[in-house]
Formats: sequence, C-alpha cells, structure tokens
Amino acid sequence: MVITSKDNEQIKYIRKLKDKKARDVRGEFFIEGMKLIREAIEENADIKTIVICDDCVKAGEISKKELYAIAKYNCIYASENVFHNIADVQTPQGILAVVGKGEPKEEIKYDEDIIVVLDDVQDPGNMGTILRTMDSIGLKQVVASKGCVDIYNPKVVRATMGAIFRVNVMESDDLKETIKDLKKRKIQIVATSPNTQDTIYDVKYKKTAIVVGNESNGISEEVMALADKKVKIPMLGRAESLNASVATGITLYEYVRQRLT
Repeated sequence: MVITSKDNEQIKYIRKLKDKKARDVRGEFFIEGMKLIREAIEENADIKTIVICDDCVKAGEISKKELYAIAKYNCIYASENVFHNIADVQTPQGILAVVGKGEPKEEIKYDEDIIVVLDDVQDPGNMGTILRTMDSIGLKQVVASKGCVDIYNPKVVRATMGAIFRVNVMESDDLKETIKDLKKRKIQIVATSPNTQDTIYDVKYKKTAIVVGNESNGISEEVMALADKKVKIPMLGRAESLNASVATGITLYEYVRQRLT
C-alpha cells in the first residue's frame, strides 16, 4: 500500500520529529538519504521505520540492491507529494528512516587523549562538521553545554555524514562544573581564544580537553577563566577569525600531527 495522504497518522508522527520537543519525548530522530541509512545499518542503530518514495522507486532512483538491503526493516511507501511533506531537504533522495536515539552515555571516559568541549555552539552545520571531523580522527566523545544546538536536529545529522552513530555527545547541565571535574582528573583545559600569544602549536595534546566557543561570542568568561592554556590559530591574511568547525578541525589535526611524529 502506498500512503497518499499527508494526514496519515504515520506521516504526521514522522513529520513531528522535525521538532526538538517531539524528538526528546519520543527518543527518536530521522535520517535522510541512502548513505546515512547504510551507516545506521552498519552501526546496528535502532531503525524503527524506513519511508520510501514510491515514485522514486518507479523512476529507478533507488536501486533494487538498496531495496534488498533494507527489506528486513519495517518499510512503508509514500507518494512523492507525501514524501516531500516530511523530508527536511528541498531535493530529497527518496528515502528516510526513523531511528531510536538509544540510551544516552553520560559517563566521560577520562583515559582518552582528547575530549572536545562545546560551549554554546549553535549552528547546525558547525556542530555536524565538528562531529564528522572528530570521527575522521577516531575521537569518540564530546561534552556539549545545554546551550548547544540539538545534535539530532536534521541539519546536524546530515552534516555529520554518519558520525552521529559513532561519536558520543554528552550534554552538560553546568559546563563550568564539568570542566572543574576534568581539571580534578588532571586533564589539561585548552581554550581557543584570539587574546593570547600562544598558538595551537605550543601545546602538547596529551590528556587534553579542547574547548570551542559560540560562533558570535566565543567561550564564556566563566569557562575561559578555568582554562589552563589559551591558544589561537596563527593567521597570515586579513581575516580576524575562522568558522567554529574550521578552527576545531585545524586544532584537532595538530593533535594528529603530534601523534604521527
């Protein structure tokens, strides 16, 4: 059966997952495109339902091989008009899935070299790209303040390119107290700041928490006051600052350079 009404209960249920409150209450979010669905399958994510655009199948936009890969899951078909109604992108790929968040992992693993700490990072693209960059390095945990964008926001999920299934994001109710706890455990707190002479190349990234600030206001004063080291990225051009995800990537890859040498 192909769902042709936007008022279908299953369709209304999925559409509501665009809202953070609904995602929090239900413990579910949705992913779009075959790449993310493949990632979810490979990581044994809790896939609840897969929605397929019937017209896209008829047009050959979704291959038989891909349909075979998802056949064991609960699949429903929707008309193109209905599918576009629930998709979050303007040009959807014709397939999306509802996925359970799983139980949140609230315990920080203090034995890892690098922990990324996000202080009110609010841009979905930045958040997703930071998680993707961490995944490329093999880093597994992020501490995010309550003021950060929801990691299950559809735009964040798309930007992670699958890292959402591999990087554990822990929300801190009080980031200042969380950082104090990290310091008690002999973890070096490194904060990115333009107001310092030290650069990212002057730090040894061993048992270190790297703090990244809000796109507009940077790191809050109370969090900055707890930093053991403040560092900046040296820039030779006229730009005074970098995008939060770009700055994070440059800093994290200095850690990689040190590991390789």
